[in-house]
Amino acid sequence: MAAARILVVDDDPAIRNLIVRFLSQKNYEMESAADGKSAWATFQSFKPNLVILDVNLPDILGYALCEQMQGFQDVYILMLTSRTDASDKIRGFSQGADDYLTKPFDILELEYRVSAILRRQRIDPLPTANSDSLDFSNLTIDPVRRRVTVANSEVHLTALEFDLLYFLAKNANKVWRRSELIQEVWGYDYVGDQRVVDVHIGQIRRKLETSTQPQATIKTVRGVGYVFDAKPFE
Repeated sequence: MAAARILVVDDDPAIRNLIVRFLSQKNYEMESAADGKSAWATFQSFKPNLVILDVNLPDILGYALCEQMQGFQDVYILMLTSRTDASDKIRGFSQGADDYLTKPFDILELEYRVSAILRRQRIDPLPTANSDSLDFSNLTIDPVRRRVTVANSEVHLTALEFDLLYFLAKNANKVWRRSELIQEVWGYDYVGDQRVVDVHIGQIRRKLETSTQPQATIKTVRGVGYVFDAKPFE
């Protein structure tokens, strides 16, 4: 199996070099960048499997770069930043980050998180031409093209948002706990905050909002978790 490609984006040369040297010894293929402009150029040519991304870059916030990268390629993103507020984590997750680690950090924990992320598989990574779309009223989820439409208008979701929506819709009307969703969508080795589920559910709901027609929705089951409620449309 080919070595995973990892791009490290951080304006601190000591941190950048530490991560590159350490993960190179673990047989990852590494590239690095010190700002958003060079990171974007390297990202397009290197096509990494995972980006370790600082938030505070000299020419752009990592949040915006994360969203830009997710829109170009289905890539895992681990945000590494000195920002520790819950609102910063929520913003990172809402922009498409898979994980969020704060500085100062333990290099062994970083390695563990990198390994855990790369062991995950996106939902239906190799769907066949015969994979059926899921249709609920005016909502359609196409697993082959990873495309979601509401009233025939495309809704742009991050990779994780699509995986979460598709999993819930494929198992419609079943209630799932946050821990179960993390196991099924993020993977058993996920070591981050379970509130990431709430953030992504909120983002999916916001993006699917429409006043034109009723549609199947993700509902909160208080004290338990979430359910994709498709009963009214069966």
